[in-house]
Amino acid sequence: MSHSVRVFPSREALAQSFAAMLIKDLDRIEPDHYYTIAISGGSTPEYLFRYLAENYADRISWEKLLVFWVDERCVPPEDEESNYRMAYESLLQNVPIPDANIFRIRGEDDPGAEARQYSELVISMVPEYRGMPQFDLMLLGLGDDGHIASVFPDRPDLLTTVHLYEVAVRPDKKQKRITATGRLINNSSKIYYIVTGKSKASIVSRVLEGKTGTDLIPASGIMPVSGHLVWMLDKEAASLL
Repeated sequence: MSHSVRVFPSREALAQSFAAMLIKDLDRIEPDHYYTIAISGGSTPEYLFRYLAENYADRISWEKLLVFWVDERCVPPEDEESNYRMAYESLLQNVPIPDANIFRIRGEDDPGAEARQYSELVISMVPEYRGMPQFDLMLLGLGDDGHIASVFPDRPDLLTTVHLYEVAVRPDKKQKRITATGRLINNSSKIYYIVTGKSKASIVSRVLEGKTGTDLIPASGIMPVSGHLVWMLDKEAASLL
């Protein structure tokens, strides 16, 4: 496993670098093949998505992407808390990606049944590596408490469960979510953490420097078995490194 930390002077510079990486990866895709990406919710991904839509709508081969979700709140797609809604409004409706290439988690359905259904969908659509689906790119944010996807500190079992997607509950709001689990995340070819802002500096420092108690933070359990792990940080998020 390779591991790198890239620090950018601004969110805009970070977004430009991400776009360049995505263009390069998509240019390598053979005809009639696809690039599978799992995306996250949150304010930083939303900024990234809006930037891509505004500046790269006609510069990225969107038709080569198959878009999945890392996690979703158990709400209808029109709800303001829906990760799908955020991605659709900020990016997907504004770029030429076919609707058939978008695979949302149905947050309005029974959580347990949808976790199983979505796992089966991913198995059927994403190429296999080491006996599991392998996304070309897993795009992650980082919570202030070190959670990734909807794997919170009180559910370390979600890092090792054999299931691909499971139901989780955000501890403070008691909100149900459907989340990719650690084994699926760690099987990705590439994992990119996209983290910005001064509020994330402390948790970034704790995880990357392996400080006391880091083993209790879900983000510390992200160690891809293949491909590589990249931290993309703006200067504020990296200010304590």
